[in-house]
Amino acid sequence: MSKEIGITTKKTEDLSEWYTQVVTKAELVDYSPVKGFIVLRPYGYSIWESIKEYLDSRLKASGHSNAYFPLLIPESFLKKEAEHFTGFTPEVFWVTHAGENKLSERLAIRPTSETIINDAYSKWVRSWRDLPLLINVWNSVLRAEITATRPFLRTTEFLWQEGHTVHATKEDADQEVMMILGFYRDLIEQQLAVPVLTGYKSEREKFVGAMYTTTLEAMMPDGRAIQMGTSHNLGQNFSKPFEIKYLGKDEQSHYAWTTSWGVSWRLLSALIMLHGDDRGLVVPPQIAPIQIVIVPIHFKDRNKQGINEKISDVTETLKNSSFRVHLDDREQYTPGWKFNEWELKGIPLRIEVGPRDVERKQVTIVRRNDLQKLSINDHELVQEVRRNLQLIQNGLFERASAALKSSIRKADNYEEFKRIIETDGGFVRACWCGSSDCEDAIKAEIGATIRTLPFQDEATFAACVKCGKPSKAVGYFARSY
Repeated sequence: MSKEIGITTKKTEDLSEWYTQVVTKAELVDYSPVKGFIVLRPYGYSIWESIKEYLDSRLKASGHSNAYFPLLIPESFLKKEAEHFTGFTPEVFWVTHAGENKLSERLAIRPTSETIINDAYSKWVRSWRDLPLLINVWNSVLRAEITATRPFLRTTEFLWQEGHTVHATKEDADQEVMMILGFYRDLIEQQLAVPVLTGYKSEREKFVGAMYTTTLEAMMPDGRAIQMGTSHNLGQNFSKPFEIKYLGKDEQSHYAWTTSWGVSWRLLSALIMLHGDDRGLVVPPQIAPIQIVIVPIHFKDRNKQGINEKISDVTETLKNSSFRVHLDDREQYTPGWKFNEWELKGIPLRIEVGPRDVERKQVTIVRRNDLQKLSINDHELVQEVRRNLQLIQNGLFERASAALKSSIRKADNYEEFKRIIETDGGFVRACWCGSSDCEDAIKAEIGATIRTLPFQDEATFAACVKCGKPSKAVGYFARSY
C-alpha cells in the first residue's frame, strides 16, 4: 500500500490531521458538498449499526419500544419550554417557506425531539395505567456547526439515539435515568473499550430544560474530554407546559415526570482517537462488524487448491462458531497490500493461510492491537481465536484505563490548575464553591469546564480553585471537544 493510500501523519505529532486521514482512508466517511455534513460510507455505517444493534437489544429487553417522530417542529412548541428554547436557538435551522409560499409559522428542523414528542405524550397519557411510557428513537438531528467541523465529532447533522419516557413519580424517573446510564456505560466500556468518568453535570452544564443531567466523560490522547452520552431527569419542566397529566390511583390528576437520554455517532470519534495508531483504525472485537479477515497466501500457485480447501474449512468453522468473518480472496491484490488495507481498517484479527500452514495443519494469526503473530493448530482454531479476540478487547480497555487514570491530576490553587490545563491537559480534580460565576470565569479564561461532579461526594481538600472561598464540591474539569 502506497503512502498516498496509507496514513502519512503520526498520531502523536498531529492528531487532527491523523484523525482526518484515518476516517477518510479507512473509508468510514466522505465529505459532502455542504459544509458540516458528511457521507457515512458502508464501513462506517456498519460500525454504527453494531453500536445500534447492541443498544437497541438492551433497550427492548427492558421494555422500551422504538418509534419515529416528525423532523419539523413548530416554533410555538419550542417556545412552550422557555429555557429549552433559549438554549437551542443559536443552533436551530428554520424552514420558512413551502415552495414559494411563506409559512404562517416557522418550523424548526429538530435539534432534539423533546417538544414534538411531549406534544404527542400529552394525548397518549391519560391514566396511571398508561405509565411508564418508554419510547426510543433512532434518527438524525441538525444543529448549526458552521465554524469548526470534524467527522463524527462535530457535524451539523448527526445520527443518534434519543429516548423519551414518562413516569408517575420522580423516583421512577430517577431509576430510569440511572438504568439508561448503566446501559450506556456497558456499551462504551464493554463494547467500545473506552473507559469513562460518570457523574452529574453542574447547573451551568446540564441539558437545557432538565432538572438534572448525568453524564459519561472520556479523555482523548490530546488531553481533551469527550462527552460520550447523557441521561436527564426532566422533572415536570416539560409535562407542565405540554399538559402531560395522568389520573392516579387516588382519582386525582397529577403532572407526570419525564426523562430523555441519548448517544450519538460521537462514540465513533472516541473509538478512533483512543485506540487508533499510525497504521490506522483499531476496532475492538466486541463492536467490530468484521472480527476476522482471512487472507490466502499463494506462492506461484504452489498448492493453491490445498490452500483454498483449507480456507473454505476455516471460514465455515469460524462462521458456524458465530464469529464475524470476511474472506479476502481478491486475486488482483497481493497479500501485503491486503495486510495493509485491513490494518488500516482496524480488523481485530487476521488469519493467514499459506503452503506451510497447510503442511503443518495450522493457521497463522496476527492481532491488530499489537501486531503479534502466532501459529495455531487446526484443532485449537475456535478456542484460540476466541481467546485472542478477548485478549485484544481486554488489552485495549486496560491500556485506555491506564491512560485515563494518568490523565487525572489534582490542583489545590488556580495557578496550578491553569498550568495543568494549559500544559498537560486531561482532567483536573479541583474544589469548587458551587458558583456559576467561577465556572464562567474559568471557561472564559482557559476554556475548561466542569465535565462531571461525582455521584459519590468526594471530600473537599482545598478552597474553591477560582475564588478562594470555602468549597462545596469536588469537580473534574477539562477542556473538551
